[in-house]
Amino acid sequence: MLKHRLIPTLLYKDYGLVKGVAFDSWRRIGSAVQAVKVYNMREVDELIFLDITATQQGRQPDFELVDDLADECFMPLTVGGGIGGTDDVERLLAVGADKVALNTALVEKPRLVTEIANRFGTQCAVASIDARSKGPAQYEVVIRSGTQPTGKDPCELAKTAEELGAGEILITSVDRDGTMQGYDTALTERVANAVSIPVIASGGAGTYEHMFEVFSTTGATALSASSMFHFTEQTPNEAKEYLAGRGVPVRK
Repeated sequence: MLKHRLIPTLLYKDYGLVKGVAFDSWRRIGSAVQAVKVYNMREVDELIFLDITATQQGRQPDFELVDDLADECFMPLTVGGGIGGTDDVERLLAVGADKVALNTALVEKPRLVTEIANRFGTQCAVASIDARSKGPAQYEVVIRSGTQPTGKDPCELAKTAEELGAGEILITSVDRDGTMQGYDTALTERVANAVSIPVIASGGAGTYEHMFEVFSTTGATALSASSMFHFTEQTPNEAKEYLAGRGVPVRK
């Protein structure tokens, strides 16, 4: 049986990790390398590292930093932010990344997904989709760290990403991000039903029950959590124990 994954996300801005609410009011929470060391000891399934200002600042990924992170990371590492072409991907893989996440490039350079999939394999290409609510059962994709609306529907973009060769989808609810009030299960379910590749739910985790709700109702096979691990006493291992006790197959 397919094991469900818990994947903490690290958001990097300028010189350190940050966490905000609804992609705003960024609060500094420490060193990226130290966070990787902690999560490594806690034996999480994977890590996602997103440089949230690289694209807006028009710069490449920080390859040296990713190299430092990968030296401490003994689980699969997905890196996003500032990826402009397959040469960037090749360098990231060379310094220790296992996958790359495309967000703004997914919309502005969609063929890059296919190029990555063809050159490095579909498992390498993660389509990262940020969506904001536009009313009852309506969502719009936003890019550039949530600052630019696109007019695109997240389900349609997820379908396109799969057709282009993406190996999985990371769907983030901008409205729930950092709130710890629970995932947007309606959004996650819609995206999961639209594609046949794995879907990672992101945005809103605050309790183990929120995690169980995602796995039991949406079709997602992985979830991302950040604030609840940074700002509460809850841990990835306890989350797995709780989920396993509720019948969710997890990696232990």
